[in-house]
This record gives sequence, C-alpha cells and structure tokens, in this order.
Amino acid sequence: MRDYRAPWWLPGGNLQTIWPALYAKRVFGSHPHYRRERWSTPDGDFVDVDWLDSPPRSDTLLVMFHGLEGSSRSHYAEAFADFCAERGIAFAIPHFRGCSGELNLAPRAYHSGDFEEVGWMLARFREHHAGPIVAVGISLGGNALMRWAAEAGEGASRYTQAVASVCSPIDLAAGSVAIGQGFNRLVYTTMFLRTMKPKALEKLGQHPGLFDRERLAAARTLYEFDDVFTAPLHGFTTADDYYARASAKPQLRRIRIPALVLNARNDPFVPAACLPGDGEVGACVTLWQPAHGGHVGFPDGHLPGHVRRMPDEVGSWLLSHST
Repeated sequence: MRDYRAPWWLPGGNLQTIWPALYAKRVFGSHPHYRRERWSTPDGDFVDVDWLDSPPRSDTLLVMFHGLEGSSRSHYAEAFADFCAERGIAFAIPHFRGCSGELNLAPRAYHSGDFEEVGWMLARFREHHAGPIVAVGISLGGNALMRWAAEAGEGASRYTQAVASVCSPIDLAAGSVAIGQGFNRLVYTTMFLRTMKPKALEKLGQHPGLFDRERLAAARTLYEFDDVFTAPLHGFTTADDYYARASAKPQLRRIRIPALVLNARNDPFVPAACLPGDGEVGACVTLWQPAHGGHVGFPDGHLPGHVRRMPDEVGSWLLSHST
C-alpha cells in the first residue's frame, strides 16, 4: 500500500472514506457468517467475540480490533473476513464493550488507549489457540493495539507474532481537532454522536450519577463528549489528559514485535502533518503512508469498486511475519 493510488473516479479523502463504506463491494466470495461467543470479563462484565464460521485450513488466527462504533459488520471487517476465508485462516473480532448490539454492564465503555482490554483479549485468544496469532486494529482499535504492543514490550511476542494498525488516530489531539471542524464536524462527528450519546445516556440509566447529563446533552464535538464521558469513566482527568496519555505515536519506539502502521495522507480524521517519520519509530515498526485512501477506504477497481485491496496487503504483511 506504500504506492496505493485511488481510482480516478473517486478523488479526495472524503469520497475515498464515504463511498467504500456505503457502496463498494466488500467481499469476493460469499457473505461472511459468524458464530458468537460471550466472554466474561474480570470486572463482572462481558465482551462478545464473533468468529468467522468457515473451517480454517491453517493454524494461524487473525484477530481484528474494530474502530469507533464499529462491529463485525463494518465494511472493513467483512473484507478482512473474506480475505481470511479465501486464505483458510481463522478470524475473530472481539467487540469493544457496547459495540456488539447489547449494552455492557460495568460503569465503563471503551476508548482509544484501552490497551488493558486489548491485552486481556489477546491473552484469552492465546489460552485457546496454540498456533500463530496476528492482530490488526482499525482506527481506534489500531491505536489501542499499538499502545498494548508498546506497553507489553518484549512480552508481546508471547501473545502475537505481528500487529498492524490501519488509519489509526495515533495523535489523538490532532485527530480531535481535525474531526471537530467544518465538513468533518458536520458529517462524521454528527454520525458518531448519533449512536454514542444514546449509549452514554443508557449507561447513566444503569449507573445514576456517573456523569453530568446536561453536559453530555450539550456536547456537539467528540472533544466535548470525551471530556464529559470517555475521559472520566476511564481514569483520565480531562479529554486533553486522555489524548496525551492514550495516543500511540509517542510510544511507537517501544514496540518490540513486527508492527505495521498504515495511514493515508488524505485521511480526513488523521492529518498528514501529525504522522510519524521513520526517525520517530522503533526498528520493529514499518510505516506505510500512501497519498490516497481516505479513512479506512482504499477503494480499488472499476465503479462501484471494492475494498479488498487493503485487507489483502495488510493481511499478507501480517502473515509474512506469522512464523
């Protein structure tokens, strides 16, 4: 994907973000079917894990951590499932809390730096899978995955052989500014808050007094939402504290397993100016920063296009490091 260029008929980062999610072909084979497992968490809650219901021909497992308000039915998830079915690889998507269709129980949700949750999930996968494990995180999930890899250091290799992030906001403060302005605020912020605010209010119904209802109702940006909900629920003092401590970019030097960081330079959510250069990452980290792709778009082919190219290339990179 270093040299990826979008089709001529789909110019610009916004079109390369929106069209693939809504209209591009996701799979080359049959529509993916999943079987669901529910895992009990140490704090008395649960997470739901969807497994690709396709007999694997390989002993490798690919785990995918989804993005903000994503799920196993997101366009990128179904494209990765199709890649794995084609290659005969086991595929699993653990849902962050509240993203599997049922509100979780504990007084928490999920966030971009949720590396403890990622680590617990990967440890569960390792307990039940003896073969190689590789992991990819999309957007928010990729930042959390890279934070885990940095925190785990040399110990990460006990759980996974390689990790990748795709279009992740590895500088959360810069991403917050970008998504809070102009067209981005009008379209993307509105889309996210349309589901996030009702979930937060349901959480308040479960746990009265958890946060300020009036401040949440008044939130019009993700920064304001994070300041009243995400940050205090997960141990941060403010949104600024959350962004500073949860961002993966400053931690990339600490990663000690093969790690791929893919970001399109025209991603509306992640400004190109905030992306790291080769001198800002450790020796284990590979940077792919194509000029095109949008946010988790990377469309390919003739109209209406498809979204299999990114899973093909990222998945192949992960598999090349799985032995």
